[in-house]
Amino acid sequence: MSHTCPAITTSPNGLSLSRIVAGMWRMNEWGMSPQQRLTLIEQCLELGVTSFDHADIYGGYEVEATFGAALAIKPSLRDQMQLVSKCGIKLISPARPDHTIQHYDTSASHIIASAEHSLRQLGTDHLDLLLIHRPDPLMDFDEIAGAFARLRQDGKVRHFGVSNFSRHQFESLNRRIALATNQVEFSPLCLAPMFDETFDGLQDLGVAPMIWSPLAGGRLFSSDEPAAQRVRAKIAEVADALQQPFSSVVFAWIMQLPSRPIGLTGSSRIAAIAEAVQATQFSLSRTQWFEILRAARGHEVA
Repeated sequence: MSHTCPAITTSPNGLSLSRIVAGMWRMNEWGMSPQQRLTLIEQCLELGVTSFDHADIYGGYEVEATFGAALAIKPSLRDQMQLVSKCGIKLISPARPDHTIQHYDTSASHIIASAEHSLRQLGTDHLDLLLIHRPDPLMDFDEIAGAFARLRQDGKVRHFGVSNFSRHQFESLNRRIALATNQVEFSPLCLAPMFDETFDGLQDLGVAPMIWSPLAGGRLFSSDEPAAQRVRAKIAEVADALQQPFSSVVFAWIMQLPSRPIGLTGSSRIAAIAEAVQATQFSLSRTQWFEILRAARGHEVA
């Protein structure tokens, strides 16, 4: 079954992303040649998966360059895609010998330098979306907004957002400069954003969250934790009733939320990405949706 992934506008003044985003976090672990990476990119674009998620730190600061080398084989593809990256974490890494402790840095100088480095690594003149990767106890909302405004003025980044921010943190920065998204962890095994006001706050503002680890890092398939076993059995039951793949049901369950979540994949297999896209084509009944939630929580709603 072949479907084309629809696009979604993330916020009132935000950008258009594909409803399923190809996550590149593990690209350097996939054992692909530059040509094979290019083929995967082309296959994603053919599916309508036009958005690719990066961060400066991925692959020990090397994934962006790996992706950029593949894109350099066929530079015309750049105009067909949206490139997302993140900054604000400093890792201890051979690529950064001056880092002596893993820490956060959301200073204007680091945000701007990181964005410019991502541009060089990816071989592009602009990022479509730049996110602050994690909340920083030393972050100054005014300083971050100023850095974002400068990057936009210089034409280097078109839209901005955050990742892993609380509702209050998001709204505090959003008051200073419009944010396009908050990328958070969510899955049937990680329900916090549904109950800690993250999704409610974003829905109120008309901002679509991006979702990382929607399949719980594979734990939905393999974990022997009681919650995982309950959820796995229920999702399999729903998948059988709907005659849809297991992972498609998970993505559909997530995307049914009214905050309009955008799911990230983390797979090198185009078949797995296609199953995520397939989830944009059907919905669960309200009963099926709540059956999965009940399995995830281990109790009825009150």
